[in-house]
Amino acid sequence: MLSFKATFDSSTPAEDELGPIFEVLEGHAGEWMPDVVSGKRDRKYSRAAVWKAFKERRMERISFMGLCRTQAPALDMSLSVRFPPLPSDFSVLIFIDSFSLFAEKAPCGRLVEMVRAWATRYPTSYASAHSSADAQLSGAPSFGRDEETARRDGFDKIYELSWLNVFGPKLVETVGRERMLSTPAHLVEELPNGSVLLVLRPTPADFGSQEARVAQARAQVHLRPELDFDTVLRTLRERSAALAPVEPRFHPDLAPLLSRLPYEFAISERQRKIAEFNAFRPPEPEEWLPAALASDVENPEHVLTSYGDQSEGLVAALHAKVPSIIDATPESLTDLDFYFWRERFPERYTRELVDGHTAPALGAYLGDVLVRRLGGTWVLRQKMEESQVRIGKRVWLPFLRARRYMQSCQALLDYSLTQFFREAERYRS
Repeated sequence: MLSFKATFDSSTPAEDELGPIFEVLEGHAGEWMPDVVSGKRDRKYSRAAVWKAFKERRMERISFMGLCRTQAPALDMSLSVRFPPLPSDFSVLIFIDSFSLFAEKAPCGRLVEMVRAWATRYPTSYASAHSSADAQLSGAPSFGRDEETARRDGFDKIYELSWLNVFGPKLVETVGRERMLSTPAHLVEELPNGSVLLVLRPTPADFGSQEARVAQARAQVHLRPELDFDTVLRTLRERSAALAPVEPRFHPDLAPLLSRLPYEFAISERQRKIAEFNAFRPPEPEEWLPAALASDVENPEHVLTSYGDQSEGLVAALHAKVPSIIDATPESLTDLDFYFWRERFPERYTRELVDGHTAPALGAYLGDVLVRRLGGTWVLRQKMEESQVRIGKRVWLPFLRARRYMQSCQALLDYSLTQFFREAERYRS
């Protein structure tokens, strides 16, 4: 993640004043150069497309545009600009999804050159480039302050050191220019405008290693002598441990679902979540009987029609959000599991809706998938939760499963549709 915020001369035409941002970007981005610019619509990257998007998004006091990359490495970039009577400044935020690229010195060198050129051209109080996951664990950008204070004061002291840092003249003088320039680091360079560019190590890819953490702690304690080296290093090591890769070892029935869930959390939490989901073991499905209860309905066709109507109603309601629901496959069930969990459905909607409409419709849909994909047959009962689908030597209770499933967000995992289908599948023959 690269964050660069600086001031500019708003009395100069924006294309002339802000043009160097893109000129420098084009000369140094290389492998991660954006290829799409987003205004009112997406356009192939060009300088003309940039200014078209800039004008389309321009409001009285602000303008914003997004840029991205359609090929690896993935890139998400934004430029936001403020105009008088607000302070005349801009903010560039770049996320590059490729640490392996930045294990090489050449891309790192170009990135440093790009930031050097920006910081020389535009006055900045602070800029940084670092692992976004590690930055989250550090508490950036607020560092424990309330939002109003953090917005007002910005990076007004050395809260943390990133792999790459640009300290504006005010911050340099607060620390002491001589002390700043004597920081133990890979690169410490005074820029013409009084800012200081500091790069901890040749590359950022091993930021979590023991060697990198020691270097980070030494530099931070040098700039803030009141800090204790051992305490700082211990904190950094704890962050490295929290970010250490965890191999997914999910419950085999739930792997298609659980493998998606960590990516719904902040990047700094994902490894911990993978470990949690590795340890998760749902209860064995109990919504089955060894022998069918005899059907007690007088008009089976009427009951099946009502089940079909409920299932079709669910499809109609959710097909835009869960397109695969139309297919009624095992994958559709996993997609539904993920949708309901991500939306926190049982907690967001009233019990009247969930228990009176969603759960019965879901039971009908689940039963339909068992019939269509596992060759099951309905054994109908007047009491809906007793209606069964016969598969092999067992009968399964989809309405009961759906009711339990919809009790809470945790129940969506404990009583997932995915696991229920896989368990029934094992008893097909």
